[in-house]
Amino acid sequence: QVQLVESGGGLVQLGGSLTLSCTASGFFIGSYAMSWYRQAAGKERELVASILDIGGTTDYADSVKGRFTISRDNDRNMVYLQMDSLEPEDSAVYYCRTKILLKPYWGRGTQVTVSS
Repeated sequence: QVQLVESGGGLVQLGGSLTLSCTASGFFIGSYAMSWYRQAAGKERELVASILDIGGTTDYADSVKGRFTISRDNDRNMVYLQMDSLEPEDSAVYYCRTKILLKPYWGRGTQVTVSS
């Protein structure tokens, strides 16, 4: 059974850092692209960062480029999102996502709140 479990969220001050973790089970992350999304209150869910299975190519939303870094540890079957220089606008629930055989799988999310 495919499962994604996010952790590492919390309350941080403006300019601070957090590292989110996504623990995957039921499949091998090394065979699939992995992504982080976020959804702020009253807004639509948006793609934050993704990392491909082959070559590890990464891509970021313009709003987080230069501040966030996505990475993967295939041995641990985990995906990470390092978030630096956090801003209040980064406050949201962050979700880990993958797609297997055209079916998307989501974790339950972890809350990130940035105070000013």
